[in-house]
Amino acid sequence: MTFQEGGSFGGGRVQSRRSAGGRGMAIGGGVGGLGLLVILAITLLSGGNVDPGALLGGGGGEPGQDGTVGACTAEQANTDRACRLSATLDSLDTYWTPTLRKADANIPEAVEFTSAVRTACGDASSSSGPFYCPGDRTIYLDLGFFDLLTSQFGAKGGPLAEMYVYAHEYGHHVQNVTGVFDSSDRRGSGAGSDSVRVELQADCYAGMWAGNAATTEDPDTGVTYLKPITADELAQAIDAAAAVGDDHIQQQSGGGVNPDSWTHGSSEQRQRWFTTGYQQRDLAACDTFAADTL
Repeated sequence: MTFQEGGSFGGGRVQSRRSAGGRGMAIGGGVGGLGLLVILAITLLSGGNVDPGALLGGGGGEPGQDGTVGACTAEQANTDRACRLSATLDSLDTYWTPTLRKADANIPEAVEFTSAVRTACGDASSSSGPFYCPGDRTIYLDLGFFDLLTSQFGAKGGPLAEMYVYAHEYGHHVQNVTGVFDSSDRRGSGAGSDSVRVELQADCYAGMWAGNAATTEDPDTGVTYLKPITADELAQAIDAAAAVGDDHIQQQSGGGVNPDSWTHGSSEQRQRWFTTGYQQRDLAACDTFAADTL
């Protein structure tokens, strides 16, 4: 995924937190914690003897320096993860603004952190992985999560794979402000549960954004955010969706596949709903709650 030459993105969109604001993995109100699934599987693969908080350096550490991600050029966004996050969120802001305005809502906040962070959903360590907290309407993530996803679960990685995760978490914000969270029971599990439908809809929303990103213009520069997505780049995103499927993670942990325990959906489902959004680019097509089969 390549940002268009001539693009530029102002700083301040993403907060950086380096001070240890909390400890542990209890994110009671958080949504879409892709990393929690991965960390659980790694713990099981290690016989339960791994400290999850240590896998990505979470659970403590000396206070560092907080700040924000500064202004970035398109060239920097194509090579630097923090700039890529900031630029991707800029694109997501532009794409989702009409929907957010209808919901009388603002864009979500975003925090990239190391070690630990305090949120309205509780204290989180880096091992919590990317998640959205409805309580403060903020996306949280440690950028090192993507290294873990490729090294431990064989994901291909790549820019669009990372951007898929950002877009998925942004989709949770859209769900939060448009009433999806209020109308669904996100406490249950199972292949047809509301929890799975929420996650698959966020995958579909991510696909919608990706399908339009190469034609969405930055209102500040008049330059389209991205060059057209190549087949290889699209495969990166689809591969990342598969890597965080419930069945794949259960298989990687050495146990059997148990659909009754699913909270995010199978690899096939996650790929299919992302692709649905990418191809149809329509909110109605992403209504997982109206689907008889997922």
